[in-house]
Amino acid sequence: MLDVLMVVTGVAALLLGAWCGWAAYRDQPTKDWHFIGMAVVTLLTLVQLIAGIVQLARGEKPEQGTTIFVAYLLGSFACVPAAGFMSLGERSRWGSLTVAASGLVLAVLEVRVYDIWGG
Repeated sequence: MLDVLMVVTGVAALLLGAWCGWAAYRDQPTKDWHFIGMAVVTLLTLVQLIAGIVQLARGEKPEQGTTIFVAYLLGSFACVPAAGFMSLGERSRWGSLTVAASGLVLAVLEVRVYDIWGG
């Protein structure tokens, strides 16, 4: 797997989590800038999903199984957008806190994807 991409995605997820956590601390809902950040992180996870599928198509195999690897890639891809949609429904600090939590969850998922691949 592309180690640099995993690190960049994990760091971006943590930064998004900290940014939205700060907004929640200041009692603010998610704003347009937060959604731009979510789009950047989602784009990174999409690139990671595509890269993972390409590596599988080349015949490379993750250490802990292809099914669980693809499941984690799909979960990583869906994590931040799902929280973004939830934050649209909750236009308060709790919407920002939901996105902050998704950033932390995505960072943990990145560590797990790295571990599944055999890092």
